[in-house]
Amino acid sequence: MNHRTKIVVLGCALLLTAGAASAATASDDAPRQREAAALTGTAKLYRSAGDDITFSFDAHLAAKDDADPTKATGTFEFSHYLNGEGARATAKVDCLLTGGKVAVVSGVITSSDLPGAEGKRVGVTVHDVGRHDRLGYSWASTGNPVETKELPKCVSSAPFEKVKKGTDDFTVVPWKPDF
Repeated sequence: MNHRTKIVVLGCALLLTAGAASAATASDDAPRQREAAALTGTAKLYRSAGDDITFSFDAHLAAKDDADPTKATGTFEFSHYLNGEGARATAKVDCLLTGGKVAVVSGVITSSDLPGAEGKRVGVTVHDVGRHDRLGYSWASTGNPVETKELPKCVSSAPFEKVKKGTDDFTVVPWKPDF
Protein backbone atom coordinates (compact mmCIF):
# COMPACT_ATOMS: atom_id res chain seq x y z
CA MET A 1 0.00 0.00 0.00
CA ASN A 2 1.24 3.42 -0.80
CA HIS A 3 1.29 6.27 1.72
CA ARG A 4 -1.88 7.92 0.36
CA THR A 5 -3.87 4.65 0.51
CA LYS A 6 -2.75 4.05 4.11
CA ILE A 7 -4.01 7.51 5.10
CA VAL A 8 -7.39 6.89 3.43
CA VAL A 9 -7.74 3.47 5.11
CA LEU A 10 -6.74 4.91 8.50
CA GLY A 11 -9.18 7.82 8.03
CA CYS A 12 -12.02 5.40 7.17
CA ALA A 13 -11.22 3.26 10.19
CA LEU A 14 -11.30 6.32 12.45
CA LEU A 15 -14.62 7.47 10.97
CA LEU A 16 -16.15 4.02 11.46
CA THR A 17 -14.92 3.87 15.06
CA ALA A 18 -16.20 7.37 15.79
CA GLY A 19 -19.55 6.52 14.19
CA ALA A 20 -19.93 3.35 16.26
CA ALA A 21 -18.99 5.20 19.44
CA SER A 22 -21.42 7.99 18.59
CA ALA A 23 -24.25 5.51 18.00
CA ALA A 24 -23.55 3.79 21.33
CA THR A 25 -23.49 7.10 23.14
CA ALA A 26 -26.67 8.25 21.43
CA SER A 27 -28.54 5.14 22.58
CA ASP A 28 -27.13 5.53 26.11
CA ASP A 29 -28.13 9.20 26.16
CA ALA A 30 -31.58 8.66 24.62
CA PRO A 31 -34.08 10.78 26.51
CA ARG A 32 -35.66 8.76 29.25
CA GLN A 33 -39.28 9.34 30.02
CA ARG A 34 -39.41 11.34 33.25
CA GLU A 35 -41.37 9.96 36.14
CA ALA A 36 -44.94 11.19 36.47
CA ALA A 37 -44.38 12.77 39.91
CA ALA A 38 -41.88 12.70 42.76
CA LEU A 39 -41.20 14.06 46.23
CA THR A 40 -37.64 13.70 47.53
CA GLY A 41 -35.33 15.26 50.08
CA THR A 42 -34.67 15.68 53.78
CA ALA A 43 -35.03 18.72 56.03
CA LYS A 44 -35.64 19.74 59.61
CA LEU A 45 -38.57 21.89 60.66
CA TYR A 46 -38.10 25.17 62.46
CA ARG A 47 -39.39 25.31 66.04
CA SER A 48 -38.46 28.16 68.38
CA ALA A 49 -38.54 25.77 71.38
CA GLY A 50 -35.71 23.74 69.81
CA ASP A 51 -37.67 20.62 68.85
CA ASP A 52 -35.69 18.30 66.55
CA ILE A 53 -38.20 17.44 63.81
CA THR A 54 -36.97 15.80 60.60
CA PHE A 55 -38.83 14.63 57.49
CA SER A 56 -37.30 12.59 54.64
CA PHE A 57 -39.03 11.60 51.40
CA ASP A 58 -38.25 9.17 48.61
CA ALA A 59 -41.65 8.97 46.86
CA HIS A 60 -42.12 8.35 43.13
CA LEU A 61 -44.90 7.82 40.61
CA ALA A 62 -43.64 6.04 37.50
CA ALA A 63 -44.52 7.47 34.09
CA LYS A 64 -46.40 4.26 33.22
CA ASP A 65 -48.68 4.86 36.25
CA ASP A 66 -49.42 8.50 35.39
CA ALA A 67 -53.19 7.96 35.53
CA ASP A 68 -53.17 6.41 39.02
CA PRO A 69 -51.41 8.26 41.89
CA THR A 70 -52.20 5.34 44.22
CA LYS A 71 -49.51 3.32 42.37
CA ALA A 72 -46.78 5.57 43.80
CA THR A 73 -43.89 3.79 45.50
CA GLY A 74 -41.23 4.59 48.05
CA THR A 75 -41.02 5.54 51.69
CA PHE A 76 -40.96 8.57 53.92
CA GLU A 77 -39.69 8.99 57.44
CA PHE A 78 -40.29 11.50 60.18
CA SER A 79 -39.12 12.04 63.73
CA HIS A 80 -39.87 14.49 66.53
CA TYR A 81 -37.68 14.82 69.61
CA LEU A 82 -37.47 17.40 72.39
CA ASN A 83 -35.24 17.08 75.44
CA GLY A 84 -34.37 13.49 74.52
CA GLU A 85 -38.00 12.33 74.27
CA GLY A 86 -40.03 11.67 71.16
CA ALA A 87 -40.59 9.16 68.40
CA ARG A 88 -39.79 8.30 64.80
CA ALA A 89 -41.70 6.46 62.08
CA THR A 90 -41.27 5.07 58.57
CA ALA A 91 -44.20 4.84 56.17
CA LYS A 92 -44.65 2.96 52.90
CA VAL A 93 -46.03 5.32 50.23
CA ASP A 94 -49.54 4.50 48.97
CA CYS A 95 -50.38 7.72 47.10
CA LEU A 96 -48.56 10.74 45.66
CA LEU A 97 -50.21 13.80 44.11
CA THR A 98 -48.30 16.87 43.02
CA GLY A 99 -49.43 20.11 41.48
CA GLY A 100 -46.85 22.70 40.59
CA LYS A 101 -44.49 22.81 43.55
CA VAL A 102 -46.93 21.28 46.07
CA ALA A 103 -46.99 17.57 46.89
CA VAL A 104 -49.30 15.46 49.03
CA VAL A 105 -48.02 12.01 49.93
CA SER A 106 -49.64 9.39 52.12
CA GLY A 107 -48.51 6.05 53.42
CA VAL A 108 -48.99 3.43 56.08
CA ILE A 109 -46.55 3.38 58.98
CA THR A 110 -44.48 0.20 58.79
CA SER A 111 -42.17 0.83 61.74
CA SER A 112 -42.22 3.23 64.67
CA ASP A 113 -41.29 3.54 68.31
CA LEU A 114 -44.55 5.40 68.99
CA PRO A 115 -46.91 2.81 70.54
CA GLY A 116 -49.96 2.19 68.34
CA ALA A 117 -48.57 3.97 65.26
CA GLU A 118 -47.76 0.94 63.10
CA GLY A 119 -50.49 0.28 60.55
CA LYS A 120 -51.84 3.86 60.68
CA ARG A 121 -52.06 5.89 57.47
CA VAL A 122 -50.51 9.36 57.59
CA GLY A 123 -50.30 12.14 55.03
CA VAL A 124 -47.81 14.95 54.50
CA THR A 125 -47.97 18.08 52.33
CA VAL A 126 -44.85 19.83 51.05
CA HIS A 127 -44.60 23.22 49.34
CA ASP A 128 -41.26 23.35 47.51
CA VAL A 129 -40.28 27.03 47.43
CA GLY A 130 -36.51 26.65 47.34
CA ARG A 131 -34.74 27.37 50.61
CA HIS A 132 -37.96 28.29 52.41
CA ASP A 133 -40.00 25.09 51.96
CA ARG A 134 -43.09 24.51 54.05
CA LEU A 135 -44.67 21.30 55.33
CA GLY A 136 -47.95 20.11 56.85
CA TYR A 137 -49.10 16.72 58.17
CA SER A 138 -52.36 14.89 58.69
CA TRP A 139 -52.04 14.67 62.46
CA ALA A 140 -51.68 18.47 62.89
CA SER A 141 -55.12 18.75 64.49
CA THR A 142 -55.00 15.51 66.49
CA GLY A 143 -51.53 15.77 68.01
CA ASN A 144 -50.06 12.51 66.75
CA PRO A 145 -50.65 9.84 64.09
CA VAL A 146 -52.16 7.39 66.58
CA GLU A 147 -55.12 9.70 67.22
CA THR A 148 -56.01 9.99 63.51
CA LYS A 149 -59.01 7.85 62.54
CA GLU A 150 -58.93 6.01 59.17
CA LEU A 151 -57.32 8.64 56.98
CA PRO A 152 -58.02 8.23 53.23
CA LYS A 153 -55.12 8.08 50.76
CA CYS A 154 -53.52 11.38 49.65
CA VAL A 155 -54.96 13.48 52.46
CA SER A 156 -52.97 15.91 54.62
CA SER A 157 -53.08 19.45 56.00
CA ALA A 158 -51.95 22.78 54.61
CA PRO A 159 -48.16 23.26 54.69
CA PHE A 160 -48.05 25.52 57.75
CA GLU A 161 -44.63 24.54 59.20
CA LYS A 162 -41.38 26.17 58.04
CA VAL A 163 -38.20 24.28 57.12
CA LYS A 164 -35.25 25.24 59.33
CA LYS A 165 -32.76 27.37 57.43
CA GLY A 166 -29.64 25.50 56.29
CA THR A 167 -31.02 21.96 56.81
CA ASP A 168 -31.55 21.19 53.11
CA ASP A 169 -34.93 21.10 51.43
CA PHE A 170 -37.43 19.09 49.43
CA THR A 171 -37.89 18.66 45.68
CA VAL A 172 -41.29 18.23 44.03
CA VAL A 173 -41.64 16.93 40.45
CA PRO A 174 -45.04 18.21 39.24
CA TRP A 175 -47.64 15.72 38.05
CA LYS A 176 -48.98 16.51 34.58
CA PRO A 177 -51.80 14.04 33.89
CA ASP A 178 -53.56 13.93 30.53
CA PHE A 179 -57.11 15.16 30.99
